Amino acid sequence: MPLVRISLRRGKAANYHSALCDGIYSAMRETFAVPEGDCFVLVHEHDEGTFFVDPDYLGIHRTEDTVIIQITCNDTRTVEQKKALYAAIAKNLGAAPGVKPGDVFINLVEVKPENWSFGNGLAPYAGK
Repeated sequence: MPLVRISLRRGKAANYHSALCDGIYSAMRETFAVPEGDCFVLVHEHDEGTFFVDPDYLGIHRTEDTVIIQITCNDTRTVEQKKALYAAIAKNLGAAPGVKPGDVFINLVEVKPENWSFGNGLAPYAGK
């Protein structure tokens, strides 16, 4: 049930966006046990002047090709699973579409399971 938001500078092709989505989804399936078909991803492109990243915060060099990934998910994973997710995403995006590891910025937002409705006004994870 993760919801993924990807923000990047405008100008990349549709296959670049697809590779980002595929790499992140694959990493979530591998490290977070996300089920098949549980893929909800939004890609946000930003024009020059609307996308700002510090080029060297914490000694990590970033370029204009930085990809900011925000994943909203249930608060059920361990620190080890989170670290594995971050590493798997950076590895996958390095392989395709070729994002440098320093340009992969990830923010995990954890929520309670009852904070989801996937349609029809239902809250399937809210319990009985």
